[in-house]
Amino acid sequence: MDKKFYISTAIAYTSSKPHIGNTYEIVLADAIARYKRLQGYDVYFQTGTDEHGEKIELKAKEAGVSPQEYVDKVAGQIKDIWDVMNTSYNKFVRTTDKNHERVVQDIFKKLYDQEDIYKGEYKGLYCTPCESFWTESQLVDGKCPDCGREVKEATEEAYFLRISKYSKWLEDYIESHPGFIEPEARKNEIINNFIKPGLQDLCVSRTSFKWGIPVTFDDKHVIYVWIDALSNYITFLGYEVNGESSADFNKYWPCDVHLIGKDILRFHVIYWPIMLHLLGVELPHKIFGHPWLLFGNDKMSKSKGNIEYADDLVNEYGVDAIRFYMLHDMPFSSDGNYTRELLIESINSNLANVLGNLVNRTIGMANKYFDGIVTNTKKNNELDKEFIDYILSKKSIVDEKIDNLRIADALEEVIDLFRRCNKYIDETTPWVLAKEDNKDRLNTVLYNLIESIRIGAVLLQSFIPDTSASIFKQINTDLTTFDSINEFGGYKSGTKVNGPKVLFQRIDSE
Repeated sequence: MDKKFYISTAIAYTSSKPHIGNTYEIVLADAIARYKRLQGYDVYFQTGTDEHGEKIELKAKEAGVSPQEYVDKVAGQIKDIWDVMNTSYNKFVRTTDKNHERVVQDIFKKLYDQEDIYKGEYKGLYCTPCESFWTESQLVDGKCPDCGREVKEATEEAYFLRISKYSKWLEDYIESHPGFIEPEARKNEIINNFIKPGLQDLCVSRTSFKWGIPVTFDDKHVIYVWIDALSNYITFLGYEVNGESSADFNKYWPCDVHLIGKDILRFHVIYWPIMLHLLGVELPHKIFGHPWLLFGNDKMSKSKGNIEYADDLVNEYGVDAIRFYMLHDMPFSSDGNYTRELLIESINSNLANVLGNLVNRTIGMANKYFDGIVTNTKKNNELDKEFIDYILSKKSIVDEKIDNLRIADALEEVIDLFRRCNKYIDETTPWVLAKEDNKDRLNTVLYNLIESIRIGAVLLQSFIPDTSASIFKQINTDLTTFDSINEFGGYKSGTKVNGPKVLFQRIDSE
């Protein structure tokens, strides 16, 4: 198979258990990965954890355990939540992996030997939780612009990556590769706010803590987070500095999409491309900075106590309801909003009313009128033909939305397909046809409905896979491939459907 697709999420920081805002990214990446597999791509989907740094050293000390024990526990929690969310990653990586550490050391040494890394002294205002140095002008009300906490003055011997030297190269690259940074608004932000004012050389080593990958030729220093964490996208594929990279690296790199939260986008579109350029490695095709999932218009944070965890919500509402909400109710480029009320409203209106009700009614009618046997009479009138054309048009529309990473819009198109089926029931009134004993027409209508539900369920697989599987089981078909929805009529005439099962219960919002 020659069509490959490599998608990655950012790696989650192992300081604490991820909330639903952090979980959104893995579910988004999973929907894209599943859809690409459905389209016949050989998909490589990588996620994992970022496990070094001063913050972890401090947290481990507070907990009275070693940093390794600390990250083992949190990495386990993160992986458990990714699994609870039914995500189909190919590899879950951890930056405490020995091979990763070795290759990161090789990368650091190569850049040093090329004189792209040099030794100097860092003076700045340091935020420990964010592990970031800031200049006075970058502070907001005298505090860290990322987390709003206090910063302290710090001076430290450090190694620096010469990114100032490649500022013009980077700007030219971004301008000449439309679609490299998306959405467009984020690209403009990066160029105008960071690149045009002039890039500062980047501090890439630290001496004030020990929990990190040591610099091989200067063991007083540990390699700082950006070279360590960003390299994960190539080290775990088998990249080697000496050019003897693995077959997997040669097959899957460059990455097709790095899916990144907008708050860490600048590291991925400034430091990472320059690092790759200096290593002589091709750049990823696209870096997509997705919006945040806010809690009632507020950023989720432990200190505000406005956090929900995905596993708790799944226990209450089921995995597909939570996946659906994250994928359907998050806009393309502006922040989404989470509240219990919005979640319940979305489940009730889209999943219980539109989808659940349709499947239940249709299978119920097939069982009531024909003992469950669905027959294709192939006698379609103008109304049926128009309906069928509409159903068949959805595949290419959803394809295009997915290609443009408009996942919420793609899912809305699928829900629209089910809405159209409900409208078709109102237009054809099967209960009237049954009363009139118009069996031929009734057979046609029910066949068209079951086949349309099957087509919708094929498209739905990437978003809420368990629900699709349940629909296939209820209509008794194993015809679930992408190719099977190019034409109408794939559902085998004479098939007997199974009994209907409730897909989603309506939730009383009280």
